[in-house]
Amino acid sequence: MNIGTLKNLVKKLCEIGKENQIKLNLSKVEPFQYFLKDDELIYDYLEKRDGKYTRREVLARYLMLMIVLDQGPDIEGVRNLLSNVITELYRGEIRILHRPLDFFKELGISIDTIIDQHESIKKIRGKIWAKLNNSNPSNYNLFFAQSSRGIISIKQVLDYAVHRWGTPLAMFLLLEKDLEKENKLLDEPLIEYLEKYDSAELMARGLKNHERYGLGSAVGDKGCHLFAKLYVNRLNLKKRNDTGWTGISYEVPFDSNAGRVLFRCGFLTKIGTIEDYKSWDIIQEGKGKNNKDYIRVTNLRGKKININDDILKKEYDDLVVNYLKINKRPPRKVEIQHIPNLLIKIINKEEYEDYSIADFDDALIHIGTNFCFNHDNPKCKNCPINDLCIGYNKNKLLIKNYRT
Repeated sequence: MNIGTLKNLVKKLCEIGKENQIKLNLSKVEPFQYFLKDDELIYDYLEKRDGKYTRREVLARYLMLMIVLDQGPDIEGVRNLLSNVITELYRGEIRILHRPLDFFKELGISIDTIIDQHESIKKIRGKIWAKLNNSNPSNYNLFFAQSSRGIISIKQVLDYAVHRWGTPLAMFLLLEKDLEKENKLLDEPLIEYLEKYDSAELMARGLKNHERYGLGSAVGDKGCHLFAKLYVNRLNLKKRNDTGWTGISYEVPFDSNAGRVLFRCGFLTKIGTIEDYKSWDIIQEGKGKNNKDYIRVTNLRGKKININDDILKKEYDDLVVNYLKINKRPPRKVEIQHIPNLLIKIINKEEYEDYSIADFDDALIHIGTNFCFNHDNPKCKNCPINDLCIGYNKNKLLIKNYRT
């Protein structure tokens, strides 16, 4: 593993991510109009109550819904769907962030609103999405479900609405009911639950896997880590400031954009070989679009390599034990998905920077959605990392032969 080359690439990506942060456009959500000034969140008033709950609590609930829904083929379209539906429901006094049960009590209205807003967004976003993805506007669909093949489009809006919208709303409701049993009336029940975890990474894992409150199949690992990214860094709703709640205390929200960019630019191929990735079922031969090899980046998690450099290993041990807090003692091997965290930690220490996983991920999203398209002719000449990209400069097969 060429640590110097990887550090240069990670630093460049973090710089790009800082300049191209993904904006949540909270001003589009009508119930949040008093939370903002000049489209920026008023942080001094996060503790101010908005009805029964604080503004911080209501925003955290919004983020939770967002990350569960944020698995469709068009990020901007998905987020517009969320903001538009919530705005329309609140206009009808169906206040699903404050009263989660409203969604189910008025299920007919909820589903009709989802359908109507989806059709409106499809008219605007369909042609744009189709052009970028070499597809047809009629294929534009933000309704999806989990299958053995990963995320797939579906037509059944009831399945989508109850599973994707209903599961996180039911989580909020269950937290409230459990507190009522204990005769507690908290104004931040979700916040209290989230920040009981020792680190943002443990919190992200709990979002999916907790026996009582876990979202299960309604969300993937990517969504849980996206929540950590938004909660800790981009919206900065966290109340804790210890090492377990910093910008390197959660994993990258790996998705197809991240996998495609990191594979083509050479980040992954400097860590492991093509044969390694095939043996780990990360590269699946012939299973991609047009019979290209498919890169299933979500299978990257948990794959381990050795690092023989004592200084690097010491930094990694510190990362795992004191930041991610997923081990009590130093692990024997390095998990590949933690290498971005490790490199950012080192860069910050050596160069007095404050880069985060959020910066790294925003760069991957920016490049993946604007330059590194999932076909044979991405916009490599305009890509901001083309000077460092192996696929562009040395090995065109990394672009031609693989899909995500």
